[in-house]
Amino acid sequence: MKTLPLRATQRLQFHKGFTLDDAVPLVPYFAELGISHLYASPLLSARAGSMHGYDVVDPTRVNPELGGEPALRRLVAALREHDMGLILDIVSNHMAVGGADNPWWLDLLEWGRLSPYSEFFDIQWHSPDPLLKGQLLMPFLGSDYGEALQTGTLTLHFDAVHGAFYVEHYEHRFPICPRDYALILGSDETLKPLADRFAALAYQDDTYAEAAWLKQALAERATEVLAAIEDRLTQFDGRQPEGFNRLHQLLEQQAYRLASWRTAADDINWRRFFDVNELGGLRVERTAVFEATHGKIFELISEGLVDGLRIDHIDGLADPRGYCRKLRRRVDALAPGRHLPIFVEKILGEGETLREDWCVDGTTGYEFMDQLSLLQHQPDGFAPLAELWTRHTERPSAFIEEARLARQQILNGSLGGDFESVAQALLQVARDDVMTRDLTLGAIRRALQELIVHFPVYRTYISALGRSAADDAVFQQAMDGARTTLSEGDWPVLDHLEKSLGGQPWRQRPVGRERKILKHACVRFQQLTSPAAAKAVEDTAFYRSAVLLSRNDVGFSTEQFSAPLTEFHSINQQRLEAFPDNLLATATHDHKRGEDTRARLAVLSECADWYVEQVEQWRTLAAPLRSDADTPSAGDELILYQVLLGSWPLDQGDDFDGYQQRLWQWQQKALREAKLNSSWSAPNDAYEQGVEAFLSRLLLSEEGRTLRTAIAAAAQAIAPAGALNGLAQSLLRMTVPGVPDLYQGAEFWDFSLVDPDNRRPVDFSARQRALETPTDIGELLFNWRDGRIKQAVIAQVLALRKAQPELFRNGTYTPLEVVGQHAERVVAFCREHQGKRLLVVVPRWSHHLLENGVYPQINAQVWGDTRLKLPFAAPTQNWKGLFHTGAVTPDKELLISTALGDFPVNVFINPDDQES
Repeated sequence: MKTLPLRATQRLQFHKGFTLDDAVPLVPYFAELGISHLYASPLLSARAGSMHGYDVVDPTRVNPELGGEPALRRLVAALREHDMGLILDIVSNHMAVGGADNPWWLDLLEWGRLSPYSEFFDIQWHSPDPLLKGQLLMPFLGSDYGEALQTGTLTLHFDAVHGAFYVEHYEHRFPICPRDYALILGSDETLKPLADRFAALAYQDDTYAEAAWLKQALAERATEVLAAIEDRLTQFDGRQPEGFNRLHQLLEQQAYRLASWRTAADDINWRRFFDVNELGGLRVERTAVFEATHGKIFELISEGLVDGLRIDHIDGLADPRGYCRKLRRRVDALAPGRHLPIFVEKILGEGETLREDWCVDGTTGYEFMDQLSLLQHQPDGFAPLAELWTRHTERPSAFIEEARLARQQILNGSLGGDFESVAQALLQVARDDVMTRDLTLGAIRRALQELIVHFPVYRTYISALGRSAADDAVFQQAMDGARTTLSEGDWPVLDHLEKSLGGQPWRQRPVGRERKILKHACVRFQQLTSPAAAKAVEDTAFYRSAVLLSRNDVGFSTEQFSAPLTEFHSINQQRLEAFPDNLLATATHDHKRGEDTRARLAVLSECADWYVEQVEQWRTLAAPLRSDADTPSAGDELILYQVLLGSWPLDQGDDFDGYQQRLWQWQQKALREAKLNSSWSAPNDAYEQGVEAFLSRLLLSEEGRTLRTAIAAAAQAIAPAGALNGLAQSLLRMTVPGVPDLYQGAEFWDFSLVDPDNRRPVDFSARQRALETPTDIGELLFNWRDGRIKQAVIAQVLALRKAQPELFRNGTYTPLEVVGQHAERVVAFCREHQGKRLLVVVPRWSHHLLENGVYPQINAQVWGDTRLKLPFAAPTQNWKGLFHTGAVTPDKELLISTALGDFPVNVFINPDDQES
């Protein structure tokens, strides 16, 4: 099978409401739009009802809720008919745990260290806590353990089909080890023979295999002994004193210790995905785990059903570099003669680049969202917006301050147990050296916390050779920051951490315990800095800081407000050289706000003084809508106003019910993520109800009409410039070096909010009809609010990519000089390959140029003498732009009034590259 050219991807979120078979009839539409590859959310068997697929419970089969493997084959067949490929999102870092549906996890609970899956999950079996010696903490109880026993929410059951005993707590199942079945069966005449046989397991060598045979025998006799077993189960009723003791003693002998969900933050002794108890970390660096978790994926690749992979949360792995290189070798061996691209979900910090020695094709493109956003924010807007935020909220205007406060809270809160594990590991390293054995755990904790608080990226990649030069620069930056907040008495402890965490390669330590402990400390440290950053920034500070929300999104260097155009050009040139197939995203399943929501909010950086005046008026108008003076808080109120401005529907009539429901779903999540006035662990019902009442009055009541009308007017005032930003970012995504990635439905305007809002059903029928309708640019501009203009731009440019694949993939990237009255408001560049040339021209900072117009089209006369200079002699033939609306002869200069006279953004291609 040949390698399918990668031109553009379309991300689809599959779930029981949108299955693989539901995508089959849409394939012709995606092909017509110009998509070369569908980019699917995880397809392996996930927890029942999963809306995202990242909670895999069985990686050995395709999710039956999505239609299973037969449906996957039908989808791939449809793709092949249109010369399209399939990219799969795979989850290497974790699986769904808890519940009653992960057979590997249940086997682990049943057998502990004897389970063949005991080394699959990232477990610290040798906990320093004597209460957890040899046991896993199971923080899944809705109350304290003793209370759960006493109230009867922990109940012992018998599975007659499998001949197995287990304890149940709501949706959770905790298997009983067969070696303890004798305690349950007792000495009853009917059950004693069975009890004796299970008791003998303690003295047998092959306990695991023998137990499986005995359970089968018990299942076969279940009918005749069921009454006796059910009678025995009543003896383990925790609501009775004797039953309480019996059940407790039985549970104490298991490989796990049941506990309240609240204990996880402090006592967890296995790695989770961030702080989610229901997602357990995998040790994919082990060969057996790698093979078991990837077996089905490898099978699909070998059969030619998969054309690329996307690796979720690469920074959660112990050794991302080793994993990626191993995966690349395996994929190449399974698909000889083909190149299957591998993309990693990697959050890049400011100035950070993807490691070229990982042998991957690039990232999933979150950093490109940031680069575009920085380009579209006018720097002068920061000061007035920051002053507004600080004056009303009394919170920091510098995002980095908010992020550091959040990191401290996270490390002392939901990731406290993970933090303690790293501190204990570093203490063991110190104790192994006579020169550092006097370092105390308290001192290590203080230094470690400040080091992580000041970490400028998600993680480093320490190897047996220590830290690389790039990692060392990052580490020294964190060290410098930590010294500013630690007392000088703790600086020597920092120096010890600098040495232990990659400063001294672990290969220099003697083989054995010392080397193993040092390596363990380094790995654990790196697996902590990543979730600490994510939880503090994405899931906390993003909901606390709102100088301008369009600068708060996943993968953004949020401490930056804007960046020079030269930086944007430089990054594009670097990408072309290092990762020409890197994905370019502007909307994802992870985004906090849709791409056009962000594009509209960016306009506020151009009219910050006006916006400050609006907010002052709105706060006065809002006074009658409050339940009390402090609800919502000033910060929550200002955040709400920005969300309303950014997401206000272009066609909003008087029916606000659905919009209010969407906004409240977002609002409640925002309040709890911020962890200031409410939280997921301790919801503040009174405050949340007050905020919901405020939102409902604003959007639904007569008393909120004045404020509602004012916000609507403001949204409409910035909407044309926001739409022009949206068209510009769509065009740039498809023309700069890299592979454009479209998110489901975002070919129309995308005013979505954070998940689950950004995963709502998509009306693909409307999009299909729009694509089938002949394009008339006058009509598209007149009806720009329906979103068809955006789809038309996407379809036109993707058609160009299909016609000229080498130009877009390998063409040089040359920034074009723009001069004249509005030179700073134009982004222009040229792509060239073997005589074929492409000129791209888009405006930015266009709000004032639109002169309060109602269309996202700048009048040609406004541009005046603004023009771009061409670095080549133009041919005598006319060049044509989008939709063939006009022809221009650039000569040595091209007037922007000509380039953008007919359409808001434009692409020109030299005549030899077009059909006659």
